[in-house]
Amino acid sequence: MANTGINMPSGFGGLMRFGEEYSSKFNLKPAHVVLFVILIVLFRIALPFIFPI
Repeated sequence: MANTGINMPSGFGGLMRFGEEYSSKFNLKPAHVVLFVILIVLFRIALPFIFPI
């Protein structure tokens, strides 16, 4: 391959590593998030029965 003086960026194929594992103060499992959303929906449905207008 001839050197033309033009440098092209090297390809990563969309795969770049920024860190092996992300650490956070809040480590939630997906099941916990789904359960929390279901509880919020049930609470919203129960509100009219708890506080009728």
